[in-house]
Amino acid sequence: MYVGTLSFDLLLGDVHSLKEKRSVVRPIVAELQRKFSVSAAELGDQDLHRRARIGVALVSGDTGFLSDVLDRCERLVAARPEVELLSVRRRLHGDED
Repeated sequence: MYVGTLSFDLLLGDVHSLKEKRSVVRPIVAELQRKFSVSAAELGDQDLHRRARIGVALVSGDTGFLSDVLDRCERLVAARPEVELLSVRRRLHGDED
């Protein structure tokens, strides 16, 4: 069994309130969950209206499948015009970890 995680650090564009931030972050999280059947959530920076951290996790028995899905998740977030992807942290955990 393998667990893959991604942590996205995002800079939001023309956002001036936490309410506007939610209207940008929630659709991204929902799309990740819907398209790729991953667990996704906003992880941090909830009190900052122009920054967001989103985490994604996936469990699989195949590292190739895991890497492919995580790559597609990363491309989806990077392609969103309303956010700037500042950094991505990827981790793969195996049974021995």
